[in-house]
Amino acid sequence: MSRFLNNRFTNFDPYIPGEQPTDTQYIKLNTNESPYPPPPGVIEAINKSELSKLNLYPNPDASRLVEKLASFYCVDPKNVIVGNGSDELLAFAFQAFFEGGVVFPDITYGFYPVYARLYDVPFFEIPLKDDLTIDTGDYFNLGKNVVLANPNAPTGTTLDINEIEEIAKNNHDCLVLIDEAYIDFGGVSAIPLTKKYDNLLVIHTYSKARSMAGARLAYAIADELLINDLKIMKYSFNPYNVNRLTQLAGIAALEEDEYYFRNNIEVAKTREYTAQRLKELGFEMTESKANFIFAKHPEIAGEELYLKLKSKGILIRYWDKPRIADYVRISIGTKEQMEKLLEAIES
Repeated sequence: MSRFLNNRFTNFDPYIPGEQPTDTQYIKLNTNESPYPPPPGVIEAINKSELSKLNLYPNPDASRLVEKLASFYCVDPKNVIVGNGSDELLAFAFQAFFEGGVVFPDITYGFYPVYARLYDVPFFEIPLKDDLTIDTGDYFNLGKNVVLANPNAPTGTTLDINEIEEIAKNNHDCLVLIDEAYIDFGGVSAIPLTKKYDNLLVIHTYSKARSMAGARLAYAIADELLINDLKIMKYSFNPYNVNRLTQLAGIAALEEDEYYFRNNIEVAKTREYTAQRLKELGFEMTESKANFIFAKHPEIAGEELYLKLKSKGILIRYWDKPRIADYVRISIGTKEQMEKLLEAIES
């Protein structure tokens, strides 16, 4: 650290992304990326003519993309904002809404506590139950804002739409933010509830189910006043936050929904196949509805499994943290990639 760093950051623990090594060719099952490329329509949208316009700023409102998203989800454009990945929209929300405090599970997406510390937001972690699921009653009438990943990460467990509604209903005077990065792999989105509850904010990303992790694109849907608050954050930070090529790709992706639907069904099928094979090998796991599996084995430490698979050219995710140190998170790749994973584990 330099001598110029602000004192409040000297012992700061930033978010640590999954490994992106360049020293060898790995089977990457550690960052929950889609194993499938974008469809031809998305690739064709980024053509030579559009590349020649990179000397021009993008539309700061991303109005064409916003209108397309609004039509896709049957909401008004005033209820939509886009961002440079869901992490940016989460950052805007933490800055805009949570000075009175926020609660989230003790085992969840690692950026939530990082953002809380970064923006000096008081936060409280509610322990998951022993089976690593969420007790919805724990989030009723706390007098604090609520952030929940649904499906949760890294456990993959999911709340149904009725449970989400109960949480929104029982926090009338506080914001409820639902981070639905993995909803397309087996859950039901809470977006329709945003028309009923003005305290509900739902965030989606193109990174997982829409095969665009490298494009950095996400969107939030909520009551118009909440969206306007997020726009204050955006225009105070980076008005041109979504580049012109990503906007074009985002529009084209919404026209390829059948392609993504088939891929997401395939990911879910491969998840269930892999989970069954792992159970036959003695693994225990949560009931994941995401594009990953969260599993442990009674005879193999999580860190040992991670290191041995890495030595065989397969990356999975491991956290040396209380309660989950025995677990590993395995992203779902293609059927062929998962067969290689299973062969390596069997060996």
